[in-house]
Amino acid sequence: MRFGIAKPALLGVLLVSTPTPSAMAAQTFPSKPMRMIVPFPPGGLSDGLARLLALGVVQDWGQPMLIDNRPGAGTTLAADLVAKAPNDGYTLFFQDITTHGINAGLYRKLPYDSVKDFAPVAVASASPLILGVASSLAAKSVKELVALAKSQPGKVNFGSSGNGTILHLSGQLFNKLAGVDLVHVPYKGSPPAVAALLGGEVSIVFATTGSVLPHLSSGKVRALGVTTARRSPLLPDLAPIADTLPGYDIKLYQGILVPAGTPREVVMQLNQGFNRIMSRPEASEQWARLGAEIVIASPEEAGRLFRGEVASLSKLAVESGARIE
Repeated sequence: MRFGIAKPALLGVLLVSTPTPSAMAAQTFPSKPMRMIVPFPPGGLSDGLARLLALGVVQDWGQPMLIDNRPGAGTTLAADLVAKAPNDGYTLFFQDITTHGINAGLYRKLPYDSVKDFAPVAVASASPLILGVASSLAAKSVKELVALAKSQPGKVNFGSSGNGTILHLSGQLFNKLAGVDLVHVPYKGSPPAVAALLGGEVSIVFATTGSVLPHLSSGKVRALGVTTARRSPLLPDLAPIADTLPGYDIKLYQGILVPAGTPREVVMQLNQGFNRIMSRPEASEQWARLGAEIVIASPEEAGRLFRGEVASLSKLAVESGARIE
């Protein structure tokens, strides 16, 4: 979107407007290092994407962007830190579907409002999740898995990255739409859940793409479907779960937020800068190596997406029973 500067005249007198403080700030933004708060430990998907964007910021704007990993308390510590930070555009939050969409329903009381206390900047990526099973499991399709689960109610288990996470809710939605009772076994992250599958502790996992892909080629894990409603460009040969269970659609989104009240002009500069970084020819391959797809969106589009995820996933979190005081 391009913005023009109007030059109105009234009765032959040229009116010269004085720039607002926010506009003046935007003209010199960024003039100092920025900080991106990541609510997860180093080495994961969100951390990897944030670091790619930070590198682009250095190259484009000549200002360093510190990646500040602040895991803990289900990402709420990091979110609260950003909500209470100065709204000048220099403190950003690399959020995902957990930090806002799920936590709004998972926690009975948060020290911030997941919608009102943040301003959306951009959508960084979308990632499909994978339904994987042990190679020894008899089910070779989603349909066969549903039949197996119905024949053994309460006896087939699935691993996830923890209570209330997007991978847990992926299993809960499967139970709801299939009318089955897969038993949830939480782990501390997607890689440990996949390791539990390989070790025979669980029969099924809902896992991030990056954590399960290496085991598909070895034949140790068999993928039955992706959680997205349509086939993913990352896994074009893998059918969606929705082909068997209509209405099944879960996607792991990541995005960037700033504290509410950040000047509109600064939000737009950030949005355009991040979208420019993600539009580079090499970016798609970089994102794909992490198991993610690039999403280019305006702040308004990002806001609609994030608010929609809060509405739908917070409800699913409540239904799962995984509430936290």
